[in-house]
Amino acid sequence: MTGDEPNILWICTDQQRYDTIHALGNDVIRTPNLDRLAAEGVAFTRAYCQSPVCTPSRASFLTGRYPSNVGVHRNGNAFFPGDLELVTRRFADAGYDCGLVGKLHLAAADGRVEPRVDDGYRVFRWSHAPRPRPGWPPEAHAYHRWLLDQGVDWETAYGGEATDGWRIQGEYRPGIAARYHQTTWCAEEAIAFMGEARQGPWLLSVNPFDPHPPMDPAPEYWARMDVDAMPLPIWCQGEEEQQRLFRGVDHQTTNPTPPDAYDARAMVAAYYAQIEHLDHVVGRMLDALDATGQRGRTLVVFTSDHGEMLGDHGLRLKGCRFYEGALHVPLILSWLGHWERGLVSDALVELVDLAPTLLDAAALPVPDAMQGWSLYPLLVGRGNVHCHRPFVRCEYHDALALPHASHANMLFDGRYKLVAYHGQEIGELYDLREDPKECHNSWWEPEQVERKWALLQQMFDAAMLATNPGQPRVGGY
Repeated sequence: MTGDEPNILWICTDQQRYDTIHALGNDVIRTPNLDRLAAEGVAFTRAYCQSPVCTPSRASFLTGRYPSNVGVHRNGNAFFPGDLELVTRRFADAGYDCGLVGKLHLAAADGRVEPRVDDGYRVFRWSHAPRPRPGWPPEAHAYHRWLLDQGVDWETAYGGEATDGWRIQGEYRPGIAARYHQTTWCAEEAIAFMGEARQGPWLLSVNPFDPHPPMDPAPEYWARMDVDAMPLPIWCQGEEEQQRLFRGVDHQTTNPTPPDAYDARAMVAAYYAQIEHLDHVVGRMLDALDATGQRGRTLVVFTSDHGEMLGDHGLRLKGCRFYEGALHVPLILSWLGHWERGLVSDALVELVDLAPTLLDAAALPVPDAMQGWSLYPLLVGRGNVHCHRPFVRCEYHDALALPHASHANMLFDGRYKLVAYHGQEIGELYDLREDPKECHNSWWEPEQVERKWALLQQMFDAAMLATNPGQPRVGGY
């Protein structure tokens, strides 16, 4: 190593939509620290995940490869394939001191502690979710170990019955106090790791569970919210009839719910409250870098694994649908003194691009197996900062444990979004320039046949060209 390699602070929230940062267009939410990070770096306003579900998305951006290429399609998998190299392992092999705080979710954590893989992390503070679950002993669940060290029982401190699902019909309520919250714990552990004495560079993955449901923000942040000022979810004319067509492909569409049928503004307020808490701890981490003189030597990434429907089109949670709320995620990268500052790019980018970007920034070789395209030229001001990819892709293959195993692919070229549900006659085609709320599905319109087939061919070619080649070739035959 040369000594010029940056530290890397990689913050990945869970289930955060793209439209949740004040400086990037949300006038209701308060995110002064994310605004500050955007002012100090490059904000990508059209960044897309490669799966709308946790495990395949995380497997993708940690390997720099598409979910179908690495064969990780689902939540709840028995194991993560041992022959797949995580980018964090590559950094560790190059001399980085690597740590993880929070969620990893490369394999099932249901009823058991997620089995570790060859991840490269020296420090491993695993906490899949805040709520205690069967099979998660405190000695393995770092967040609960931290609570117990303070004499705090989570169930008691939470102050009411916890739920894994959505609170509806006006039942949104706060959860555990901020000082005992998992989001706060993530910041505490991150600051401790960043403050350790060491000779070489470090990489830290900070993966809080919020703003993932059940929408139970810390009471201090819930109290800040003006529920009546919250925006309502998207609900288009004819929405119920439109969504009925897709009942066979996704659990979300079984009962699409209009925003006037439940307290939708309270749901949005609870979600925003969680994000405002996350913003606060991002500020604490940035302040810690400043206080220790490391800010100029540290590359900061802020993103999320996928989005959240948040009531749009009558849908909540995540699943086999490809609306903007589910796929489009925040992405900000900053390295003071090295990269562009205050730049907002509308280039099409994918989370699969992160791994090669970080390797490029550290002057480390990018493996041939990685399919992402490095963002490094855009970040240093080379080339057209508003042009990176001709299209972005997203996949769903039996990703959730549901009665029907759906399979679908999405391609978006910056204007037209096409969704193909494999084995089904239905599909979706939207013109986001003319229809940014995705209200008008033109899949069945005769005048769109030529465009639809051109996009389908483009999607097919992209999927086939990303096929895993298998074993390395060692001879001519």
